[in-house]
Amino acid sequence: MARTQAVGYVRVSTVEQVSGFGLDVQEQAIRDYCRANGLRLVDVFRDEGQSGSNGLESRVGLAEALAALKAGPATTLVVYRIDRLARDLILQETLVERLRDQGTPVRSASEPDLDTDTDDPTKVLIRQIIGAVAQYERAVIRGRMMAGKAAKREQGGYLGGTVPYGFRLVDGQVLADDAEQEVGQLIARRAAAGASLRTIASELEEAGYQPRTGESWHPNTVRRIALAFTVVPAGNPLKMS
Repeated sequence: MARTQAVGYVRVSTVEQVSGFGLDVQEQAIRDYCRANGLRLVDVFRDEGQSGSNGLESRVGLAEALAALKAGPATTLVVYRIDRLARDLILQETLVERLRDQGTPVRSASEPDLDTDTDDPTKVLIRQIIGAVAQYERAVIRGRMMAGKAAKREQGGYLGGTVPYGFRLVDGQVLADDAEQEVGQLIARRAAAGASLRTIASELEEAGYQPRTGESWHPNTVRRIALAFTVVPAGNPLKMS
C-alpha cells in the first residue's frame, strides 16, 4: 500500500534564528514525524526571516508549499508547530480551512493532538487557543521591542539597520567617518556642478576611492550619497549620464 505523501513547511523569524530554533531543527523534527507516522516526505519549503503574521505575498515558501499541495500528489502539510503556519489566529484558521476544503490536513510534528483533519470541538478549541496565545506573544514581543527602541532613541543610541554613508558605528553610537564624509562632500560638489552620476562614479574610481561595498562605484550608489549630502533643487534631478 502506497504511503501518504506530504510536504513540510518551516519558518523562522529573525528573533527565533538568534534563539536557536533554526530551519534545520524544524526540518529534522518534521522528517522524524513523517518517518514515525508512515508519511512519505517529498519536499520541504522554507521561509527564513519571515514573521508569522506576514501574508502570502511575502512568504514565498508557504505559497510554494500551498501550490505544491494543490497540484498534488502530496496531500498532507507537516509543520514543526502550528504557529509556524501563522502567528495570527485569523490567518491560521483561514489557511487551515482552505487546506481542509481541498482535502489537505495540517499536521504538527510537535503537537500531534492538533491534527486539522477532525471536527472534534475539543481539538479545534485547543488549536485556536494555542493560535491566540501565539498571537498574544507576538504582540508582547513587538511591544517590548518598540519600548526598547523608544528608550534607546531618547538616549541617542543606535536603533539598527544600515548605518548611513559618512558615518560608522562605534560602541553602539553612530559617529562621523572622516574618510566617507570627504567622499560624500566630493560627490555632492560634483553633482551640484552638473556632473552625471556615471561621470562621478568613473571619477571616484580613477581617483582610487573605494565604495563601502563591492568593487566599483554604481551610479545608484552615487545618487543615494549625493542626495544624502546635498539638497537637490526641485526640477533639477540628478543626471544618470
